[in-house]
Order: sequence, then structure tokens, then C-alpha cells
Amino acid sequence: MAKNNKLVAPFLKWVGGKRQLMPSIVELLPKNIKELNYIEPFIGGGAVLFHLQPKNAIINDFNDELINVYSVIKNNLNELIIDLKKHENNADYFYQIRSLDRTEEFTSLTSIQRASRIIFLNKTCFNGLYRVNNSGEFNAPFGRYKNPNIVNEPTLKAVNKYLNSNNIILSSGDYEDVLTEINENSFVYLDPPYHPISENSNFTGYVQGGWDIFDQTRLRDTCNELNKKGVKFLLSNSSSPIIKDLYEEYKITTVKANRSINSNGADRGEVDEFLIRNYE
Repeated sequence: MAKNNKLVAPFLKWVGGKRQLMPSIVELLPKNIKELNYIEPFIGGGAVLFHLQPKNAIINDFNDELINVYSVIKNNLNELIIDLKKHENNADYFYQIRSLDRTEEFTSLTSIQRASRIIFLNKTCFNGLYRVNNSGEFNAPFGRYKNPNIVNEPTLKAVNKYLNSNNIILSSGDYEDVLTEINENSFVYLDPPYHPISENSNFTGYVQGGWDIFDQTRLRDTCNELNKKGVKFLLSNSSSPIIKDLYEEYKITTVKANRSINSNGADRGEVDEFLIRNYE
């Protein structure tokens, strides 16, 4: 069996990225993971996907700008790299590019230009966040980094090769849409917007409109349906008491993660998170 390519890695920094939790996640994966179709309805930065590098996968996100980046890396890599090299690392240019989604000009951008814009903003904005307001407009400020790695060619080329060498289906929409037709030959990893453990820690800015307890409950109900079908799932979420109550029928493992997204500095650092599964 060929070894996984270590250059296949997240090309965006994403809130709640799972690279630091990977040992805990891998430890809890089903023993027959390589025999199952991999489904990830909240792909985000793709850390788990790129670590596992399954041959058959469906990846989805409600954020169509994010899925467009995956699609362009898969289908238009050379054009994307050319466009990325045009960007400038200064505040005036940053805010000019950031403001495009507030103008009619945005609708005339090509898919390549839109993907290039997202990568550029992610690499040069403060804290490397993808963050939008309630209108869906990118709103993170300029980061003032001296030498941001805007054009990470080795990673982009490795991800392009992985996406094209395997059966990876890209989808953008509601998570339930990619889960309706799957069967017990599938494994689902769910990494939804976390339920806040405090008001200060509430960050769901990568999805326009955010998430609330009703969204979390709907996701739990979806997990119940997966369980009835015999589909194995592993879900990440905060260690909120509400999440513990919602998933009390399942196996809950508490893990430690370092998180820096919090308006209160005292609440940053190592925090408990839950990994929830429906199998041994």
C-alpha cells in the first residue's frame, strides 16, 4: 500500500482546524476505515481528509466560496497559481480585494479569481481567518505579515494530484443533502460549527448567519438517522453541557485542544473538546 503524501495538507488556515487533534481522531477511527467510503459534510480546511487521503470520498461545505477553491485547485491549478502571483502584500491592496464582495464587480469575477482572492485574504488577513459578517462579506482585517506564503506551490500541486488521482466528489450545500443516500459502507466525519461554551467563544463567522442550538439539534437528529442505517460516524464539537446532553446515547471522548479564537484572552489556550462516535 502506497504511503500518504505528506505534502497533501490544508492550503487554508481554518477556524477549528483539526491538525493538532489528529492523533486523537486517528485513534478513534473505525478499524476498517480504508474499506469505507469517506464522507465529510463540513470540510473546512480539510485536515482530516488530507491526513487520511481516502480513495473514495464526498466532501461538502455550505460555504460555496470554499468549495470553489477546492474545485479550482482540482481543475484549474496552473491558472490559479498565475493569479496568486499577482497579489500584493500591503494594506491598501488588501482592503481593495477584500471589498470586492461588496460590489457588483464581484459577480463578474471568474471562479479562478474568486479562489485566488480567498487564498490571498486567508494568507494575509489578521490571524489567518476566514470570517464573514451576516451579509456574507469577508470582514477580517489586514494582518501586516512580512512574508506571507501566498503561493504555496508544493502543497497546491500535491492537493491537485490527490483530488485528480482519486474518486473525490465536491459538493456545496446543506450537509443533509450528502448524507441521504449513503449506506453502511460509509464513514462520516462531522466537524460542524462548535456550540459556544461561553458567549466570548462564540465564533461561527465562516458560515453566513452562524449556528445555534436548533442547528445543533438538527445535526443530532441527522446522526440518529445515520445510526439507524448502520453508518459509522465520528463528530467533533465543544465540551458544552448541551452537546453532552444531545449525544448522551453515544460514546463521548474528551480531548484537549489549543484554541485562540476568543474575544476574552483569558479564555484562550487549552480547552476540552468532545469526539463523539457510534461504534466501538
